[in-house]
Amino acid sequence: MFKKILVPLDGSTLAEGILSQVMELAQIHKGEIILLRVALAHTFPGQDPIEHQVKVVREAEEYLANLEVSLKKAGVPIQTVVRYGHDAEEIIGHAKVHGCDLIAMSTHGRSGISLWVLGSVAVKVLHAAAVPVLLCRAC
Repeated sequence: MFKKILVPLDGSTLAEGILSQVMELAQIHKGEIILLRVALAHTFPGQDPIEHQVKVVREAEEYLANLEVSLKKAGVPIQTVVRYGHDAEEIIGHAKVHGCDLIAMSTHGRSGISLWVLGSVAVKVLHAAAVPVLLCRAC
């Protein structure tokens, strides 16, 4: 049922909290996991924006490569992808273009004013994705 599971990660241990559930799902359904990191560089005037963009993409690639090594030990096929842009849009776009069956992600569990002020990538993905979304509240 879930042959391609997209797991957006932001580099935090909180986001990685979904990985044990996703690994189990992938094993049960004989699927593959696609680890996605969305990079976006914010620069100040006077800084070279291209240099900063290259830097954040490289950091994202290194992060995913390290994570991939540790996860492959479980025998589940892992693919890593770095996309440049805004989180929710890139997650939804990747899932659609690459035929993902499920988007699985951790959420901070914000509510009320903090959700309104800070927004939530998980909420944006949940409302706009064309595939099922599995949200796991991180503790």
